[in-house]
Amino acid sequence: MTTTTTGGQPRDGQDLVVPVWNALAERADAIRRALPPRPADARGRWRWLRSLDEDQARRAALLDRLDALCAHVAGRPALGYDPGDLLPAAAFEEADGFTSETVALLIAQYRTQQADDAG
Repeated sequence: MTTTTTGGQPRDGQDLVVPVWNALAERADAIRRALPPRPADARGRWRWLRSLDEDQARRAALLDRLDALCAHVAGRPALGYDPGDLLPAAAFEEADGFTSETVALLIAQYRTQQADDAG
């Protein structure tokens, strides 16, 4: 379903995919750089998780969430998110404050329109 903004242009969210993905990916990359290298194998990853302090563990959990959201927004559905919802609310929440003012305004308009359509 296509929705419209107050300007009369269609608003289906497709124009938000790239900027939201970019914001999520940039946040994930910054966290990834701040953490010790994460092993790929399960046993190494378990040891890695156990070696992290509280703050690092919180950032590692956020990194996992951001990675899942990046994959979901890129079209690879993540567990816990509706496969039909390319831009779940969690993606907007995590991108909030990490986009330009223009993109933030478009996100606000999109979310308002989605809320209006839902109820």
